[in-house]
Amino acid sequence: MQLLTLPPSPALATSIRATAQVFEDPKSQALLRHLQQIAPSEASVLIIGETGTGKELVARHVHNLSARKAQPFVAVNCGAFSESLVEAELFGHEKGAFTGALSAKAGWFEEANGGTLFLDEIGDLPMSIQVKLLRVLQEREVVRLGSRKSIPINVRVLAATNVQLEKAINAGHFREDLFYRLNVVNLELSPLRDSPGDILPLVRHFIASYSKRLNYGEIRLNPDAAHKLETYTWPGNIRELENVIHHTLLICRDGVIHSDDLRLSNLRLERHEDTLPANQSGLGLLETALQQLFEEQIEHLHEHVERTLLSAAYKFCHHNQVHTAELLGLSRNVTRTLLINLGELKVNKRRPHQTTADERVLHLSI
Repeated sequence: MQLLTLPPSPALATSIRATAQVFEDPKSQALLRHLQQIAPSEASVLIIGETGTGKELVARHVHNLSARKAQPFVAVNCGAFSESLVEAELFGHEKGAFTGALSAKAGWFEEANGGTLFLDEIGDLPMSIQVKLLRVLQEREVVRLGSRKSIPINVRVLAATNVQLEKAINAGHFREDLFYRLNVVNLELSPLRDSPGDILPLVRHFIASYSKRLNYGEIRLNPDAAHKLETYTWPGNIRELENVIHHTLLICRDGVIHSDDLRLSNLRLERHEDTLPANQSGLGLLETALQQLFEEQIEHLHEHVERTLLSAAYKFCHHNQVHTAELLGLSRNVTRTLLINLGELKVNKRRPHQTTADERVLHLSI
């Protein structure tokens, strides 16, 4: 089992970060394979996932698999600083640059020089700082606040967000050019409810970890408790699971965790059950969704459905054409043509395109 854990830190006791991550579920295994492919490169990476899904763990793993692994890994939460301080924190400041700047101080970019800088919650950066960040990424140099001297840097930037930056761009809250600069490689982390194969391995890890801290002997998990853990929706993802296990070990008796020992919030579960019929298959959910679309009488529905299907499959396969083709049961040539028509791929205009037999019989219109 591939297990990732954060270095021990007193701050983790009150953190909302995930402190461990496994790759047992098929979705997680696909993510790990993709991560291992891109990690050795120098490309910027945008990591997308809900709070508590392990974005920092993934960023650290990318760093550890790269040629920079012996150099610093610096993690910065962009939402943890006020707008007046974030520039000085990122880029550094000189003595007297602002009230309270009693001495010069290097910023996080300088601290990470030669290594990797992880910018968590990148969507929280003010627009004014986004402009300066883009310039730093382009010029590969920083200018401290209160200085005119540029300092060259050699840093690989990994960024993470729990919001859809495309929507933030449309709302005018995030720069499109910065998005494309950061989004050279995209890693999307599934929430725990969508990767159920990871739940019990994580449960076993946290039971072992907290049992050791509490000086407990062997702790067993009752089958009913295991089922309850596997079927819960986990709105707080891995961090919520860790907290549940910690609390459970404090109250369980006789070395066995029973279903009644688990204190799970039912708020998100009830909301989930209101929208998704119980025990309904994926195809059943699709039929339900289509029925709703029919009732809404959306124009050009066939085109919308085709576009959504292809785009979702391409995203699920981490933008790999071959895997997308296999997933949809299409040939690679047909898939490539559809992706070009969808705007996901750019046409190479240096050579004339030769129509294939697959494309000639293609009757889909996207």
